[in-house]
This record gives sequence, structure tokens and C-alpha cells, in this order.
Amino acid sequence: MTNNLNLNKAKKGKNDEFYTQFDMVEKELTYYKKHLKNKIVLCNCDNPEKSAFWEYFHLNFADLGLKKLISTYYNEKRKIFQNRIYWWR
Repeated sequence: MTNNLNLNKAKKGKNDEFYTQFDMVEKELTYYKKHLKNKIVLCNCDNPEKSAFWEYFHLNFADLGLKKLISTYYNEKRKIFQNRIYWWR
């Protein structure tokens, strides 16, 4: 019951968005570089304007050898779901 108290406070305060920090993403994903080559990465429900995952994959797109980067997310201002797609030709 105590764990729910923190979540309820965040909900009431409209502070219910918790994102993984860029340095944590960078540190973890260095182990997967060889597995990402020629892959399409989907950041599901991940706003590219706030996402450390999108930022990492976008900044390291060529170095990782990615084929495509896709993000799907809900645009709160426009009240619609959107996609952002990035690829290198």
C-alpha cells in the first residue's frame, strides 16, 4: 500500500512521466552494438522530443549501422498518435 502512495502523489501532481536518463541508455546499449547493425529500431510509445532512447539511436545512427529508426507516440497538443521515422540513404 505504501508503494501506491508515491504513485498517487505523482498522479495528483501531474508528475507521472518518468524517463530513463541518456547516460543510462548509453551505458547499457554499448553492449548491443553488434546486434543492432542493419536493424530497424522501434521506440514504441516514446516521444522523440523527450526520449533518451530516441536521442541515443538518432545520434549514433550511422555508428550503429541502423537501417531505420521509428518512434510512435501520442501528441498531447494535437490529441493524435504520431510516428517519426528516420533513415539514412
